[in-house]
Amino acid sequence: MDLILVLQLLVSLGTGLLLGALFFGGLWLTIKKLTKVSQPWLLFLLSGLSRTVITLCGFWFIGISLSPNHQWQRIVICLLGFMMMRFFFTRYVNLANTSLSRESHQ
Repeated sequence: MDLILVLQLLVSLGTGLLLGALFFGGLWLTIKKLTKVSQPWLLFLLSGLSRTVITLCGFWFIGISLSPNHQWQRIVICLLGFMMMRFFFTRYVNLANTSLSRESHQ
């Protein structure tokens, strides 16, 4: 592998991690705020649309905007980073909810 491809794959992984953090972090914040707003459907709709557009633009940038060589490898690595953040957020939120439910029962 040449240095350019390695750098592109590292950028792809970092972008996937960033996109995953934005998407799942935004989802987590949206869920937390739903009970505090007067129109939760509007918050949920706007949050979902904005998170989806940002994520799709990020994947487009990684897959299409960079050089045409090794497109599928960059997209796969970006998706891997995205899924790593999904795993992190589902595990973190699950542990946070478990500790909150234990505190409320005591």
